Amino acid sequence: MNCCLTETACVILCTTPIDPAYPNSTNGELFPWTELRLPASIRPLHYDLTLNPDLKTMTFTGHTVISMSVQHNTKRIVLHSAELNITKATFQLDDGKPSDVTVLEYKPRQQIAVKFTEELKAGQHLVLTLDYSANLSHNYDGFYNSSHTDKNGVKSVLAATQFEPLAARKAFPCFDEPAFKATFLVKISRESGYMTLSNMPKAKTTELPSGLLLDEFEKSSVNMSTYLVAFIVANFTSISENVSDTLVSVYSVPDKKEHTRFALKTASKLLQFYNNFFDKTYSLKKLDLVAIPDFLAGAMENWGLITFRETSLLVGNNSSRLEQQLVASVIAHELAHQWFGNLVTMSWWNDLWLNEGFATYMQYMSLQREFPELDTDNLFLAMRFRALAKDALNSSHPVIVKVDTAEQVLEMFDSVSYEKGASILLMLNASLPGEQFRKGIIEYLRKFSGLNTVTEDLWNSLTQVCCLFHWMNLDFSSCPQAEVTPQHQSVSEMMKSWMLQKGFPLITVSRSKGQVTLTQEHFLLTADNTTRSSSLWHIPVTYVNDSCSLEPECKQLFTLKTASGKTERTLKLPDNVKWLKLNYRNTGFYIVHYGDEGWKALIDALNQNISVLTHEDRASLIHNMFALSRLGRVTFRQVLSLLNYISNETDTAPVTEALSQLTTIYKLLDKRQELGLVARMKAYILNRFDSLICKQTWGEELSASKQKLRSALLESACSLDHPYCVQNATELYKQYLESNRTKIPGDLQRLVFTVAARSDEGWVQVLQMYAHATYDAEKRKMLQALASTQDTRLLNGETVQTQELPLVFSTVSNGFAGHLFTWNFIQENWNRLIEKFPVGSSAIQSIITSTTSQFSTQAHLDQVQGFFTSLKERGSQMRVVQEALETIRLNQCWMDRNLPAFRQWL
Repeated sequence: MNCCLTETACVILCTTPIDPAYPNSTNGELFPWTELRLPASIRPLHYDLTLNPDLKTMTFTGHTVISMSVQHNTKRIVLHSAELNITKATFQLDDGKPSDVTVLEYKPRQQIAVKFTEELKAGQHLVLTLDYSANLSHNYDGFYNSSHTDKNGVKSVLAATQFEPLAARKAFPCFDEPAFKATFLVKISRESGYMTLSNMPKAKTTELPSGLLLDEFEKSSVNMSTYLVAFIVANFTSISENVSDTLVSVYSVPDKKEHTRFALKTASKLLQFYNNFFDKTYSLKKLDLVAIPDFLAGAMENWGLITFRETSLLVGNNSSRLEQQLVASVIAHELAHQWFGNLVTMSWWNDLWLNEGFATYMQYMSLQREFPELDTDNLFLAMRFRALAKDALNSSHPVIVKVDTAEQVLEMFDSVSYEKGASILLMLNASLPGEQFRKGIIEYLRKFSGLNTVTEDLWNSLTQVCCLFHWMNLDFSSCPQAEVTPQHQSVSEMMKSWMLQKGFPLITVSRSKGQVTLTQEHFLLTADNTTRSSSLWHIPVTYVNDSCSLEPECKQLFTLKTASGKTERTLKLPDNVKWLKLNYRNTGFYIVHYGDEGWKALIDALNQNISVLTHEDRASLIHNMFALSRLGRVTFRQVLSLLNYISNETDTAPVTEALSQLTTIYKLLDKRQELGLVARMKAYILNRFDSLICKQTWGEELSASKQKLRSALLESACSLDHPYCVQNATELYKQYLESNRTKIPGDLQRLVFTVAARSDEGWVQVLQMYAHATYDAEKRKMLQALASTQDTRLLNGETVQTQELPLVFSTVSNGFAGHLFTWNFIQENWNRLIEKFPVGSSAIQSIITSTTSQFSTQAHLDQVQGFFTSLKERGSQMRVVQEALETIRLNQCWMDRNLPAFRQWL
């Protein structure tokens, strides 16, 4: 657009800078900043925090002193504050005297500012001191209050923090972005009956004139992002041990001290593992793991003070392997964060996967090595299947995506950042020779220790260590047409295709005599005429064949490239090769379609001998076949043909994957009230797995894998009214009551309580047990049993902790009456829900997904779309809403396409 009317006007209009449209602050004065991100002109160096919580009035006062340096000349200081009443503010420049200043506030962006008439100069040192008061939060973020009741019925209150991602500003004014790292010195006042914890060890305690005690903690020995700061005021007890000069402690309410030993043992062993694996010793002198009675997230990696939900940290002395598996997984994840996220931190939330993808990958890798008895391999495999399902939607997003609003920050905590991030790291590690991946990680941590990074920094470290790596020393002389990655290639060049575009590839295999052609395209589930993208990936393709298929040495590896935009590559195989299985042990993030002949060869091989493939590969075939059915590339008859072999299957991963997929279809039919098909589908599932169901025992089982198999089979069987299952579950519950609560095996508790709660009398019994239960893992299973009722009149939620609402929604939604009940509840109570759980939060995402994921009619699609559209800024723009709508359309499309064939087949 031409701004010039005359030459003179052109000079005036085109050279005069236009002031941005500054918003009004709360006092009516212009607020001197217009963006979500803070200006880079001021950098915090150190915070001196004093907090005075009053657990009687549920309020607190604070005194924050922030030392800062000027990076660029500026006339303003802009930082964050939310829901804090600032009562006094003073400012000091270099060695000058402090002077009072006016603090401006712009609430929509939770920012405050101080303006100056004269410029602050680069290199100057500043001190801003702020006094304030606030209420302890009644939600689960910021500095919030909580309570617990002991076994004698005595109620105690406590205060704890949850700052990630944007809530440190609710406890103290600060530069609340990951890149503004600083040191911290924390002081907290308390009554004598309480104790306090923070990131660093306690330095001293002083008695105040008021009679309160002031605990002062050591100044942090590391620079921290604000979201990692933490403090707790409570009455907890602990057990401890020293590990490599680090004091490791596990804290809980006094009644549950006996449930902390497994966590201490696990944390101590994993700390030693990470110290060695990363070749970098843990940075602090102490590591506390604290079980909070009322905590929404699974856990939070605060540096030196990791907080957990009780069910994620505490297990009984006679706990099941599956309960131990859960606790160990969460501990392994949070300990990995002490390096990935805490020591080296992403610069902004668009690179959240650097924190969460790495911690997720390391949790599985560390447990595989240190706790093989917990069988986390199958857990990791199931996680990768879930990640593929989410990323197949058009509403998915790239791993690295633009983040411009607070809601978008919250939405980054999703399957893509965690599960896809971990899956891609597994694929990369499996593609690199020897210890190259670990060496690259060590270099990354060494180079960026204490700093902030972007994704490219990681790839550069890996490339540097790998020294322009090559994939593997394979002899491709027999297949000269194969497109193999050149020996000189950076990790970054390959990984860009996985980071910067959403989704993943579908590889289609076609074979003509000795020549195999591989074609890649974007695997995209779509219920309309959405144009499939021209996305292509650098894919490290692995494969085995019938001559050698089980051992790692059998694996062949090459890269299917995106060279010149071509989607097709060829390779040659001996004519006597009967079948080819791509994606060995499912370490790659892609799906494979073998064509009719390729699938038939694999199915025939499994029918003859299931041991020709690893259990991961068998599960992978089942997952891929169902995914291709959903895509419309194979018929459901082909799916059933593959499942003919399943009656001979005994490994956990293939059985649980098949059960999960079939159960999803059963639930869709049930919600559509296709009663004839529901009955027949039920009969098919029970018949297909009957022999395996009847082989399951009902006593103690030590193997984690067998516990997972047993619980999956029997929970499905009882939900489908298998007589053997219902009878045994009923008998076990009867014994439990008659013998004064003789222990039910942990992996069977939810099943047994759910069967018991089917009757009115049993439901009331389970409710009474729930009210008095003290062991959290058992209590949670009772809650799920209560929520499984189809008598929605019983669902009033009066005794349910708010933190458990997402679980309750998920469980209630499984039943026909329940899924309508929860949808109506959401519509009637949306404002109450977003008061408890922020828009875009993981809890809200979970509630929406579980409530709508089994809808498959136009009427429900219109309802969901209409409701969320009406919300506007209260939720209409959430990505999870688009996922929900897309899922309903896909369910509708799948039902329309398959119902006629189902009727004929069943």
